[in-house]
Amino acid sequence: MSGEPARRPLQSRGKPWAAALARRLTTWRVAPNFISALSVVFAGAAGACLPLAVRAASPAAAALLFLATAAGIQLRLLANLMDGMVAVEGGLGSKTGELWNDLPDRFADALVFAGAAYAQPGSAWGVELGWAAAVLAVITAYVRVLGAAAGAGQHFLGPMAKQQRMATMTAACVLGAALALAGRAALAAHVLTAALALVVAGAAVTIARRLLTIAGALNARA
Repeated sequence: MSGEPARRPLQSRGKPWAAALARRLTTWRVAPNFISALSVVFAGAAGACLPLAVRAASPAAAALLFLATAAGIQLRLLANLMDGMVAVEGGLGSKTGELWNDLPDRFADALVFAGAAYAQPGSAWGVELGWAAAVLAVITAYVRVLGAAAGAGQHFLGPMAKQQRMATMTAACVLGAALALAGRAALAAHVLTAALALVVAGAAVTIARRLLTIAGALNARA
């Protein structure tokens, strides 16, 4: 990541623990672009764990894999937070940082939702919902970047921006772990289906809101 780009408003950026971790990474001279790439590794691990969780041989193994998925998603978000803080506050940004700041996120979203697509055995719409969530996640970001390219600024509107998408999937995985331990692994798969349906519906609303906001900003300039 580089320079001083438009940044997603995050309360966590002002937390003491986040500032301390960013300072430590800056002291170690960890490149922001490397942190951005690492977010894809975490997302890929999360996506790989999900199909294994619903097919695990024991409730304990299923719960562990669901929790590993949740951890991977949260580590992906932590990397997304740290790359910007190390680049901007730490002064380690590079000329290619904008590319690394945005593109890995698109792969990360797709990997999480592709994994969820194949983690619902027996679901009539599981695969379709997973891939729809992946596509719509990419489009929400595309619309944001498109608005910036058109001169209307970057708009991080929800209700299903990146943080909300990942929070929804994290909650579904934590609930899935609890259900697996309770011997209700089949129900855990249905929770994932419901979470994906929520992401798809919310992402569609998000895209519409962003487009309307961008169009309004452009029309106001005419």
